Amino acid sequence: MARSRMRRFGALAAAGALTMGIAACGADVETSDNAKAGESAAPAEQPSGGNKTLTISNWDKYIPEDLIPGFEKETGIKVKYAKHATNEEILGKLEAADGGGFDMVFVSGQFAESLKNRGWAAKIDHAAIPNEKNLYPEASKLPYDVGNTHSMPYTWGTTGLCYRSDKVSGTPDSWNDLLKPSAQVKGKTTMLSTDRWLLLPALKSLGFSANTKDEGELQQARDLLIKTKDTLLAYDDTTFYSKLVSGEALLVQAWDGWCNYGIAENPKIKFVVPKEGSDLWVDSMVVLEKSENKEAAMKFIDYVLRPESGQGVVDLLTYNTPNKAAMDGLDPKLKKQYPSLGVDPKELLAQEGLRDLGEAQPAWSRIVTEVTS
Repeated sequence: MARSRMRRFGALAAAGALTMGIAACGADVETSDNAKAGESAAPAEQPSGGNKTLTISNWDKYIPEDLIPGFEKETGIKVKYAKHATNEEILGKLEAADGGGFDMVFVSGQFAESLKNRGWAAKIDHAAIPNEKNLYPEASKLPYDVGNTHSMPYTWGTTGLCYRSDKVSGTPDSWNDLLKPSAQVKGKTTMLSTDRWLLLPALKSLGFSANTKDEGELQQARDLLIKTKDTLLAYDDTTFYSKLVSGEALLVQAWDGWCNYGIAENPKIKFVVPKEGSDLWVDSMVVLEKSENKEAAMKFIDYVLRPESGQGVVDLLTYNTPNKAAMDGLDPKLKKQYPSLGVDPKELLAQEGLRDLGEAQPAWSRIVTEVTS
């Protein structure tokens, strides 16, 4: 992912249960005793009896339902679970609390890098996370946090073209198949509208970095995207796979995991990474420096990195996870149905990892407005 990971608005309940609505989650909070959603997420607290309450914020429906109850039962640590809709939303909450208010947050890799740069991310206590051994070796080579010094990866993947193989001639294997569509698909294509992914096809087709801060390169990407705009059916971050299923769209820009949601309904839908290359997106777990519950947070990360926990994540999302033990234990039928689940981690790492844009972010945001307005 994430969008400003807008794709988290409609994270699916499970492969096959493919109903998704755009629902801004705000600061909804769930606790083990099923407190009503909607209360404000409070800073971590120390309840009576010595058991700490771990306060976590994550995207809605982005963690297996049985994971937190299982962790609480085994460790005696209570979890207060808050939801955010986008990376920007949780960053805003952290800014309002000067980097506090939560013990741990799930964010995309480039945002984990930003939290590290701000001094808000705590160092990972690797000795407290023995299940880190379950990760692929490549999971320690992520460019935004080499060695996982201040974050731990949760899911990862890439972005490409998702298309109806029964209605599109040949294999669309270039970003230009989307940016300069043939008559067959013109008017039946969609693109992602959030900044890192809207600009990605144009930047890659022009031979530029997905993390460029060069104003001239950004302007060239802008000009190309404006030309493409008239050929599109829509900008769509949440229902593009449904448009493929219905036939309203024939070719869309998609995250690999979300293309799987379409494949679940129509096996004629296929996914391909364009020959010009793409991104490596990672969603990560970050413990906050201000947390007084770092030990409990490390235990939670360790629990998430168990093989069975990782398998639950894949079953829920049909996303790849950097948990090798989990991926090795998947039913081969699942990988056959969803080929992207069988991708070699080396292939993912060959794509360009998304990085924090820093002071260049406003320029990116401005271009998105200019293109989509």
